[in-house]
Amino acid sequence: MPKAKKQAKPAKSATLASGLSGPQVLNQAVWQICDVLRRSNCGSALQYVPELTWILFLRVLEEQEAIERDEADALDLEYAPSLVAPYRWQDWAAPWSDKADTPKTDDCKPQGWTRRKLQESKRGDYFAFVNGELLPYLRELKNQPGASAKQKVISEIIAPIERVRIDTETNFADVLDRVHALRFAGTDTQHQFMLSQVYEGLLLKMGEKNSDGGQFYTPRELIRAMVRVVDPRLGQTVCDPCCGTGGFLAESAEHMRARGGELTTDALDGLKHRTFYGREKDNLAYPIALANLMLHGIDEPHLWHGNTLSKQTVYGGLYDGAPDRFHVVLTNPPFGGKEGKEAQGPFPFKTRATQVLFVQYVMQILEPGGRCGIVLDEGLLYRTNEDGFLRTKRKLLDECDLWCIISLPGGAFTGSGAGVKTNLVFFTKGRKTQRIWYYDLSHIKVGKKTPLTMLQFAQFFDLLDKRGTPEAETEHSWTVDFSERKRWAAEEAAPFRAEANAHAEQARTFREDAKALRKADKIKKADALVERAQAADKASREALGKAQAIEDAVYDLKAVNPREKKIMDTRTPAELLAAIEDKGKEVDAALAKLRALM
Repeated sequence: MPKAKKQAKPAKSATLASGLSGPQVLNQAVWQICDVLRRSNCGSALQYVPELTWILFLRVLEEQEAIERDEADALDLEYAPSLVAPYRWQDWAAPWSDKADTPKTDDCKPQGWTRRKLQESKRGDYFAFVNGELLPYLRELKNQPGASAKQKVISEIIAPIERVRIDTETNFADVLDRVHALRFAGTDTQHQFMLSQVYEGLLLKMGEKNSDGGQFYTPRELIRAMVRVVDPRLGQTVCDPCCGTGGFLAESAEHMRARGGELTTDALDGLKHRTFYGREKDNLAYPIALANLMLHGIDEPHLWHGNTLSKQTVYGGLYDGAPDRFHVVLTNPPFGGKEGKEAQGPFPFKTRATQVLFVQYVMQILEPGGRCGIVLDEGLLYRTNEDGFLRTKRKLLDECDLWCIISLPGGAFTGSGAGVKTNLVFFTKGRKTQRIWYYDLSHIKVGKKTPLTMLQFAQFFDLLDKRGTPEAETEHSWTVDFSERKRWAAEEAAPFRAEANAHAEQARTFREDAKALRKADKIKKADALVERAQAADKASREALGKAQAIEDAVYDLKAVNPREKKIMDTRTPAELLAAIEDKGKEVDAALAKLRALM
């Protein structure tokens, strides 16, 4: 797009007036906006979060571009804004006033001039402009010649918005005024970070209402713990192949900024433009992820819209130039999903289980030496009776170092709509698994009102770098020598394999003898030997099955704490009956007292 000509700008204080600050004030202001939305035809989180997303995003875009424009001015550079009049926030959404000190737009018109014109005309003109001009203009930005990366992001965020959901122009204007007050420019990046924290609260609300469980929202404390374990670093690429609303990528950005110390211009530019990649098929989650990442200061989120497993693309324009492999993968594949043949096609081990296919996919996209943190359900870890599960895990442990499994409490995902028992699994590509260190959190009681927190991971992080030493062996942590486990299983299976081979050899001999008897026209004796050969084949298969079961059991990776204390009731049947009788007497006595009071 052609560069905008430089123009005289109003004083910075006029365009970057102070806004709301402080996390509590900001949080309260956002929930007040949600209250307006709830009474305005957006009754549930699944309705008001997407509606607030596009409005909030355009407000943030306005502030970001004001900063970029001022920085360009300071360097005497021309600046090309993403939007033109009258489609900028400052034209159609910002409140207007008759006062002389009313802020001005970039082209020196009164702020909110388009809004004033529309609101002073007949009823319905404001919605007609937003639905019939603004939204179509924003959706088509990506198709204009020379569209910038930011313009493509804008289009994708707006793409699913066909029209305003809010019921009246009055309520719409109320929402716009309240969002306009959520300013972060002119303060510092901390304010932007607070906005992102508030936004995460909105995503949690949407996750609670989503019947698909953890699809939209992974608890943020789990994300922070996983990011800290995997430790993505400046200069490394980070990918989430089923990114939902972008939580892993957003938290990785915060982690890399904090870990990087004083960031150079090149490092900061790399974080904004060449670090974060994701894929998401859900039409609702995809634009919200883009907005979430922009709120976290990722100017160019490379998110691909489509089915990761089947490679069916909805829109891939933001993913152009993405690498084939990544240094870090952090992800939470959907629980319990079932895939058709089209999704299974690209993978060597066929299965309908979504999570198993995603494990195969992650192994494909990791760089040698690349690190992965992934949320997996308990069933994937312990199941060895299905070929796709077993072969996927065998490949994982043969080609990657699976060095840690955290067993989570059963209610870890209850707050986001799922009660599945889950584990956090960490591995590094490029070397075989020798030992697996387990950490057990399953004894902790969690729920919607008592979620997991980083405090409950404190001992885990104290021990993490000590794994492989006696210090890392505690009441809730232990090490499995996987190579020794495989060796032991091979020894246990060897007699059954030898038995299977002996029966197979016996069956072969019976068939050769039967063939000779038939040539001698001794049919009955030949038939008898064939029956014995079939019995030997069956015995061989049974012995081989026993050997295979022993060897396959090695790939049951479920966390079973060897130090867990089992509480057993050792009373005899007679003692149990006596205890029940005593309790009955206590109940009868209590009832008698109650009757006496009546």
